[in-house]
Amino acid sequence: MRISEVIRRKGAAVVTIRPDATVADLLAQLDEHHIGALVVSEDGGHSVSGIVTERDVVRELHHRGPAVLQVQVAEVMTVEVQTCLPEDHLEDLARRMTDLRIRHLPVVVDGELKAIVSIGDIVKNRIDELQAERDHLADYVRR
Repeated sequence: MRISEVIRRKGAAVVTIRPDATVADLLAQLDEHHIGALVVSEDGGHSVSGIVTERDVVRELHHRGPAVLQVQVAEVMTVEVQTCLPEDHLEDLARRMTDLRIRHLPVVVDGELKAIVSIGDIVKNRIDELQAERDHLADYVRR
């Protein structure tokens, strides 16, 4: 299965944040949308300037204490963002995400942000595939 199928099923909406927003703004967005990461975008959603996750905030909280809430997202985000393409295979991305210990991959086409996939999206789709295979085999055995 390709990432394009995952996007088709879950949708392509991506919540972004500007690099000059504060970490407090970031946390409010994460809470509001019940997500674990935001793509950082200078232009409000077309480009990818970085990615910032709950983990990034926790690490900075350890180093800076509560003052981190007033820090700009640009100071805590990951700048070297791993991305993927719609035609990438789910299995390849699952391996890459596991190897790199990352949970979110923006989907970028010709430099433009199109969607985002999480490890949860990949696991859900794999479970669905396995369930469909199991159901198919169970039907076959019953015949």
